[in-house]
Amino acid sequence: MVKSTFRALCITLALGGALYTSGLAAAESPSETQATQVSTPQEGQISINQATAEQLAAGMNGIGLKKAQAIVNYREQYGPFSAIEQLKEIPGIGNALVERNLARLKL
Repeated sequence: MVKSTFRALCITLALGGALYTSGLAAAESPSETQATQVSTPQEGQISINQATAEQLAAGMNGIGLKKAQAIVNYREQYGPFSAIEQLKEIPGIGNALVERNLARLKL
């Protein structure tokens, strides 16, 4: 739990966002907790045109490193995505997976 929470925190902060988990709140003072809660949905989103495979795998629900690498490979082969729905063109990524992650993604 601690290792995965720390990894998620590092990745989120590297993407410019903030992370709040109840597990961290118990160990923090109120001022630290408030600073962690300041995330807006757009700040926590992952850019499918800029994120690494590791960032995509950590930030997307149902995406492991193999599918995340397929996203990066597709982007390198065909250029930047013009719509998030283009993810459906990648083998192994279907409509349900894209819908589940829409709020987490940006171009």
